[in-house]
Amino acid sequence: MTLRLLRKALNIIIPIFLGGAILYWMYRNFDFDSVRQVLLSEMNWWWMLLSMPFGVLAQMFRAWRWKQALEPLDEHPRTNNCMNAVFLSYASSLVVPRIGEFMRCAVLRKKDGTNFAKALGTVVTERAVDSLIVLVITALVLLLQMPVFMTFFSRTGTRIDALEQFLYGFSSAGYFVVAVCLVVTLIGAYFFLRRLSVYDKMRTTLHGLVDGVVSLRKVANIPLFLFYSLAIWASYFLHYYLTFFCFEGTAHLGMMCAMVTFIVGSIAVLVPTPNGAGSWHFAVKTMLILYGVADTDALYFVLIVHTLQTLLVALLGIYAWISIGLTQDITKEN
Repeated sequence: MTLRLLRKALNIIIPIFLGGAILYWMYRNFDFDSVRQVLLSEMNWWWMLLSMPFGVLAQMFRAWRWKQALEPLDEHPRTNNCMNAVFLSYASSLVVPRIGEFMRCAVLRKKDGTNFAKALGTVVTERAVDSLIVLVITALVLLLQMPVFMTFFSRTGTRIDALEQFLYGFSSAGYFVVAVCLVVTLIGAYFFLRRLSVYDKMRTTLHGLVDGVVSLRKVANIPLFLFYSLAIWASYFLHYYLTFFCFEGTAHLGMMCAMVTFIVGSIAVLVPTPNGAGSWHFAVKTMLILYGVADTDALYFVLIVHTLQTLLVALLGIYAWISIGLTQDITKEN
């Protein structure tokens, strides 16, 4: 019991410590009193308010897509429960990174009797589709903005000019970032496998996972599924891009800069810190500087945008938690 509690504690403490360490390193000499001045008199709040609905829409499109993926498996959860489960999954991941995938499956199991393993399998399918979309967008942006990425690799301690320099192509910062990401990835994989063992027998779980993963080929309306998938990422992008116009230092930047920094930030959040805290700040700030944004302005941008968007995620989670508590359970045999 003590060992189990220790693992649960470390699963919370390590990501928070990692994100906090990166943020401390970035903001160790930062004047936080000046943030109040930016928020009260220099920031255009109308653009920020305009960006927020797209953050909500991204999660709503994800819920609609998830419900569609579950239907071929003879699982028909209520739409509002899918929505609340997604809202709550993002909010819970603010505390324990990556716990959200399990959280939303558990919500549907409790409220609608949805088979947990099948639901988790559809989540795996979703992640594969999302990864493919990000990969395609990244490839296109990389081709169009290769000089910027080459500079980014150089400034973050990575050289890719020759194979023989690979082992020596990292600065101390580069070695630190790669080592941390590797360790966190291994820890995340360990806890992922551990969590799978909690639910039912392994054979039943794996069977449900396989059913969920292959559910995509049985989806009745593939064009609608693709529309939801593209709409998710279009909403994420607009949620981010519109915030450029909130600040004088970024308002002049074009959509290509927004796309590049969006992709880099999306990759950075793979490091399991709460909502990408620290890793997202570092990656986006570095890219903004490469586009000519002043260091202080870049720090203002990543700090304020990430904080407000994280607050939105938390508020949606609170709403979902209340709504789920008021929703009647419907159970069925699985």
